Amino acid sequence: MAFWQNSPGFALSPNDCEVLTDAKQYHQTLLKLISQAKQRIYITALYLQDDEAGRQILEALHQASLNNPKLSVKVLVDFHRAQRGLIGEQKSEGNAKLYCDMKEQYGSSVEVYGVPVKAKELFGVLHLKGFVVDDQLLYSGASLNNVYLHHGDKYRLDRYFLITNESLADSFCQFTDSVLIGSSAVPRLDIRPLPKMVDIKAAQRQLMRALKKASYNTSQASETSGLNVRPFLGFGRRTNKLNRLIKALFDTTEQELVLYTPYFNFPAPLLRSLRRLLKTGRKVTIVVGDKTANDFYIAPEQPFSRIGALPYLYETILYKFVKSQRKYISSGMLNVYLWQDGNNSFHLKGVSRDGNTHLMSGHNLNPRAWGLDIENGILIEDPERHLLPQIEAEKQSVLEHCKRIGSHYDLETLEDYPLPVKKLLGQAKRVKVDFIIKRFI
Repeated sequence: MAFWQNSPGFALSPNDCEVLTDAKQYHQTLLKLISQAKQRIYITALYLQDDEAGRQILEALHQASLNNPKLSVKVLVDFHRAQRGLIGEQKSEGNAKLYCDMKEQYGSSVEVYGVPVKAKELFGVLHLKGFVVDDQLLYSGASLNNVYLHHGDKYRLDRYFLITNESLADSFCQFTDSVLIGSSAVPRLDIRPLPKMVDIKAAQRQLMRALKKASYNTSQASETSGLNVRPFLGFGRRTNKLNRLIKALFDTTEQELVLYTPYFNFPAPLLRSLRRLLKTGRKVTIVVGDKTANDFYIAPEQPFSRIGALPYLYETILYKFVKSQRKYISSGMLNVYLWQDGNNSFHLKGVSRDGNTHLMSGHNLNPRAWGLDIENGILIEDPERHLLPQIEAEKQSVLEHCKRIGSHYDLETLEDYPLPVKKLLGQAKRVKVDFIIKRFI
């Protein structure tokens, strides 16, 4: 018995779960849920951006609140990300300016909070996912802006699961209220003057300690053998239940492990598990975004910024892995797919084991998620494989824009990169800081 099966999950019926397959569906579904909400809306995301799609969502929340004064509407975003402009732009109030301005304009009961996971954004952010509307959970790794919601010509593809389960929704809301909003470290970001980190420093340290011990309430769960869902939380390297779950999914695979990750940079424990799976005859499928589908990618004809070197760094890590596992690629036991669709980007995450156990998460399967950010996930056990047709349809939709890597020669190397990238990565390697960088990306 796997460790997570020591306690029951929330029972599901096959009709309780719907898998969406594109960003426009995600956008339309979210707006529909908001317009139909009767009791509560809890939005938790890394950011809600001040652009056309972000404003549309926030306006919909305010309008829903005005239409139904009994509706509880709470939005939680990362404290630091909300109060800065985009990378490279001048200092500003950031997205918080939008929150304050709309609060003044509408005067509704919508509440926007900022969660300071770490004292500085570099060392960890709010990476919890999941939008609760009444008794439904819309779970995706996507945040809220033009590209995630496919407003305009470009989109950033993610995974989107709509689950109807009152107890699961209650569990998410109870955690949000008691651990996050209940902390004095989590202030409002829609009321001026905007809070500063120095004002909440002591409370933020207490919040960090609380998050390392926190978990979702599953006291209402009762299912031990049939179709069920379990929520997981993870923060820090020690006693991280989500990390432990991911490692266990790798290690208990009997037939095939399917992985989605936008940034190829596995933590050492997962890399060891992958190699062990291949050595013992298990099949592994990895779907990762091409470097041009990375959200940090900068086209060579555009002005270069150092952040634009990250997609190339990920590709060097992928190249090394593919080269070291080339015999398994040749035998078909390891299938690595690169996703690319024009100038759109790839943001899928998750783990599927043997077609009957599926983890949806914002966890990027990288060192940053493993030890710095606060992460969550929902694990669906489906012993009768009721949901497999939807899971497979999602997979095939993704693979339509993929090419399989036949060998490491299918990937570019440092010598092929634009000169600014070549110089920057070369310098990092010479002064031996590249291994430090990999721990933060």
